[in-house]
Amino acid sequence: MHSLDLTKPDGRNLTLYSTQPIPAGLDAPSPFPEPQLANPHLRWHALRGEWVTYAAYRQNRTYLPPPQYNPLAVMLDPANPTEVPAGPYEIAVFDNRFPALSLAAHDPPVLSVPSAPASGHCEVVVFTQDASAALATLPLARIELLLQVWGDRTTRIGAHARIRYVLPFENRGAEVGVTLHHPHGQIYAYPFVPPVPERMLAQERAYYLQHGASLLCDMARAEQADGSRVIYAGEFATAFVPACARYPYEVWVMPTDPVDAFAALTPPQREDLARALKTVLLKYESLWDRPFPYLMTWYQAPTDGQSHPETQLHAQLLPPYRTRERLKYLAGTELGAGMFAMDVLPETTAFELQQVDVALEDA
Repeated sequence: MHSLDLTKPDGRNLTLYSTQPIPAGLDAPSPFPEPQLANPHLRWHALRGEWVTYAAYRQNRTYLPPPQYNPLAVMLDPANPTEVPAGPYEIAVFDNRFPALSLAAHDPPVLSVPSAPASGHCEVVVFTQDASAALATLPLARIELLLQVWGDRTTRIGAHARIRYVLPFENRGAEVGVTLHHPHGQIYAYPFVPPVPERMLAQERAYYLQHGASLLCDMARAEQADGSRVIYAGEFATAFVPACARYPYEVWVMPTDPVDAFAALTPPQREDLARALKTVLLKYESLWDRPFPYLMTWYQAPTDGQSHPETQLHAQLLPPYRTRERLKYLAGTELGAGMFAMDVLPETTAFELQQVDVALEDA
């Protein structure tokens, strides 16, 4: 993997990645000449025991622009700069202009509840220069490179003393809140382990202390032995609809053996993990006559400098759809009580996905 670090006119960082060397003469464009001076803050939710971040300037971010105003498109006209330059690179990562978390955050407001600077870091990851593509349609080599990029970003950001957890994710489709259709994801780096991975880590830790093994790896082996919900079974990676799925068509993708973070993947594991992910995404795309929406979140070990043998790198893909005719939205029991109610069995949705034939480019 090759990379080139650049600085935008408004002071934000841009890193270009490729499997081939990148020429040093590229410039980093920006649609904005001046810094945002983002200053998000946190407020403590006493009843839930968790922080909420506030960044009102995010209301001004670009929202579903027409193609000619796509800020993630390659810049062709210097008079109309975008976020990424033209050039021989494959993936671009840059600081989010409208971050929910910022290492420069300071002086939070004094309120009736505890407040704090929303210290952290937010990045945008542009998967391809092709605005008409999707992660599912990218070559396997590009998905492998993306896994490497996520590892590099985690290592770089996680080295900061105030960062404790790095979370890559992709929102695909307006149904899950995407604001730009160009194929891209985001990375949020938190000053603490957020509530969802914190709860999962606690379960993993308790299981590891009792059994001396990875909870997720044992779950994956049980799914492979059962077979009814397995979507992909490779030598080094697996994908399955978990028996405890909370969303229709929910799929987990992970290495088969213990791996705690992207940076720990071996080349064969990374190659097979890319195949597993692309298989699932292609199956999603073939289920509908329109782009299939989903939220894909990758969980990995905290960046606290400690060993986490209990933790397993994995992705959870959560589509909002229940059937071809009806939508699944979070409602009273999910939002109000935190208990998910499913009226379609994981075995049913797994069977639907299993019936979808897909062809990877090297198959």
